[in-house]
Amino acid sequence: MGTPSMHFSESPEDPFALGRGASAVLDDQGTVVGWSARAQELLGYPAKEVIGRAWQGLLVDTRDLAVVRSVALDAVKAGGWFGVLPVRHRDGHRVEMGFRARAVTRDGDRQEWLLVGAPASEVIAWQRDRALLDGLYNRSPIGLVTYGPDRTVIRVNRAVEKASGVPASAPVGHRPREFMVDEDAGPTEERVRHVLETGEPLIFTEQSARARHDPGRDRVVSVSAFRMEDPSGRVLGVAETIEDVTERHRAQRRLALLNEASARIGTSLDVTQTARELAEEVVHGLADYCSVDLLKPVMLGEEPVPGSTGPLLRAALSPPEHRVPHQEGDVVPLLPESPQARCLAERRPILEGLLSLRPEWYAMDRRRIEIALGLGVHSLIAVPLVARGLVLGVVSLWRSRHAEPFEDGDAAVAQELSSRAAVCIDNARRFTQQQSAALTLQRSLLPNAVSDLPAVEVACRYLPASGEPGIGGDWFDVIPLSGARVALVVGDVVGHGIHAAASMGRLRAAARTLASLDLEPDEVVARLDDLVSLLASELEANADGNWSAIEQVLGATCVYAVYDPVSRHCALARAGHPAPVVATPDGQVRVLDLPAGPPLGLGGLPFETYDLDLPEGSLLALYTNGLLEARDGDIDAALENLYGCLSHSADPLDRTCDAVVEALLAKDHRPSDDIALLIARTRVLPPQNVATWQLPLEATAAARARELTTAKLTEWGLTDLAFTTELVASELVTNTYRYAAGPVTLRLIRTHSLICEVSDTSHTSPHLRRALSTDEGGRGLFLVAQLTERWGTRYTHDGKTVWTEQPLPPA
Repeated sequence: MGTPSMHFSESPEDPFALGRGASAVLDDQGTVVGWSARAQELLGYPAKEVIGRAWQGLLVDTRDLAVVRSVALDAVKAGGWFGVLPVRHRDGHRVEMGFRARAVTRDGDRQEWLLVGAPASEVIAWQRDRALLDGLYNRSPIGLVTYGPDRTVIRVNRAVEKASGVPASAPVGHRPREFMVDEDAGPTEERVRHVLETGEPLIFTEQSARARHDPGRDRVVSVSAFRMEDPSGRVLGVAETIEDVTERHRAQRRLALLNEASARIGTSLDVTQTARELAEEVVHGLADYCSVDLLKPVMLGEEPVPGSTGPLLRAALSPPEHRVPHQEGDVVPLLPESPQARCLAERRPILEGLLSLRPEWYAMDRRRIEIALGLGVHSLIAVPLVARGLVLGVVSLWRSRHAEPFEDGDAAVAQELSSRAAVCIDNARRFTQQQSAALTLQRSLLPNAVSDLPAVEVACRYLPASGEPGIGGDWFDVIPLSGARVALVVGDVVGHGIHAAASMGRLRAAARTLASLDLEPDEVVARLDDLVSLLASELEANADGNWSAIEQVLGATCVYAVYDPVSRHCALARAGHPAPVVATPDGQVRVLDLPAGPPLGLGGLPFETYDLDLPEGSLLALYTNGLLEARDGDIDAALENLYGCLSHSADPLDRTCDAVVEALLAKDHRPSDDIALLIARTRVLPPQNVATWQLPLEATAAARARELTTAKLTEWGLTDLAFTTELVASELVTNTYRYAAGPVTLRLIRTHSLICEVSDTSHTSPHLRRALSTDEGGRGLFLVAQLTERWGTRYTHDGKTVWTEQPLPPA
């Protein structure tokens, strides 16, 4: 029996494929004229029983006849039909069959019908599979790409076409390197090769998938791949499911950026450094350029005026770009129509996705527009820096290399970053303000200038600590004493900030007061120790657990030295402080081996005085521990450098100080701890400027003192001071005769002033008092005080010395 020509599926899974489906041929009267072996197998009728008989009476049960006739009419009208119908088996039971019917014209006008059938269960399963396959390629939101054994693309579904913007047919027959950028195509081809050769599936592998026709558009996909095989095990290729996870990847990247920024922004308490850290973090994962512009008061550590929007200073620009019109440190003009001005005025982020579409963009400075266009800038976010209700400045984020404009998510991340950075910047501003106040306080407590002294030539340096520790409590002082002597003191209050500076000021004031009493160095240090203990007790009583305030005083150290230019004698004492270094004119440099003593404030422990004689022109260097620890903490190496700088004792002292600082500090590096350095070059008074006489303790001693004084002043050419000086000497010697015992020493010293000293063996202190009109005496010290500029008493182991000073007349 001939069979009309029509297309049959070659797929082995198709239930209507040749070899699987049951086929029959009906003429235009409904008579069976053809019957296949598969039809006999499924329905039980051999061909000889059905050929020539009407199909309705044979194959259709009377119960289903109406339905079958209705379907037949529809098939005739449409020229074909597909569906499921009940058919009667030869043994009488009903069989659900799926049919595909098609009209075929044969021999002119004669028409026949070709029917291909299969069990309904197989047809339904096959249709479901076909529907699934159709859904994967035409309606699935998940991308699907199949590769052949040669690793070229066989088929791409609509989801990939929609995501990439490339027609589904374009990649077919090509490898990934032909339609993806090289950096992304390499991993793709390697993944396909690996799955194809090993058969190992890959699950949820994320990678960048930028198209060659649009390389500036970021696209990240999650890929799962498996190898396709037929029932015989023959490798057919690789199938990949692709999900566009670009937004999720961006969200993760933004979260990672925020996490990293939390650790990297605010590492120091420096306003400019914090602004740079913000700019650098932004360009690492969000923008191509970032500028941070702060209000001028913020840069100076001051609090900005509420509502102020200028002037702005550029604190940071990342990455550095010389074509940008305003570099770091420049004043940035704020145009009223600019996004930055609106951002500051409205205190909210301003997102300009495409600057070219904004009319305000073209109203700006023409030169700035040309520079921006030259850099390829096309998108902008301006975010205000607001902390504790104060506007500190504005952050501008620019995109040029990234083809995609900024989105709302980017603006949210930029705002979060700026909010965190604003707090750090404000903390740095407050620290700068506090540090400036502490530095101002400390400098006001330190000597502004060292006067020209007869005993020593002095140069000093004070270097405040940088960064977070802030200003410390290092201090120094040069105190003129009686008899042309001088006291040199350097101290260190452990701690930083205003508390340390205030404590330093109290100690320095106490040291000056004690020095004015002309006490021995060990006694001065002991009195300072008592003072620190007293201060610590007061603080402890009022601290309420704030031990940091107590530590500001408990950690104090100092070294105190007194030098006499007449005798060249130097006496020193220290309390837990680095020992001074002495350099003599012959080039020898050494650390003085004076007893260390305990730090101030421990109480109850003794201090000792160390005595030595210094040749004229010797250098005495006093310093705090920050000097030796500034570079790398190597004390021995620092001392060697210090020795080398002091060995040139004839150099100017300022040059020597600079050499010490340069040698012991790293270049362009501010120390982490305060540094105080004091270098003194000793002087010796010429013998002709000092006159000393021993006077007997008798009634004629005052007259002898007047004679000697007048003669010496005449020799010195100071006759203008002769009357007052002989009166002073006479009164002091008379008091010694009346109230003291032992020999009397009269000494005159000519320096920048005229000094008159009378010494005896008594420790009784003279007192100035106002004598009554009826008193016969008691007016001597009053006259001395009126006739001289300064007077006082100092005590020694052998007695006391009453001294006076008078200014020399103009030359």
